[in-house]
Amino acid sequence: MSEHEHEHECEDAVAKLYVYLDGEMDPEGLRAVEAHLAHCSPCLEAFDFEAELRKVVHSKCAETMPTDLRARLLGMIGDAGTAPA
Repeated sequence: MSEHEHEHECEDAVAKLYVYLDGEMDPEGLRAVEAHLAHCSPCLEAFDFEAELRKVVHSKCAETMPTDLRARLLGMIGDAGTAPA
């Protein structure tokens, strides 16, 4: 494979990375990306970074609101809905 062909394959794999990570890729595309990642260290590193970043973002966004803050916020929302216009 020429350097140009490899670069094109990398660009294609990286362009599909988010679809791959979202689990929205068709089986054929899935196999193609996985085959590329199996032999391309730079793309595998990019994949690992993005996958880890998603895990961190997900864990930080999964935190729950403290009960007292939630009650106060719901109270304010309720009060706003019943206030005269």
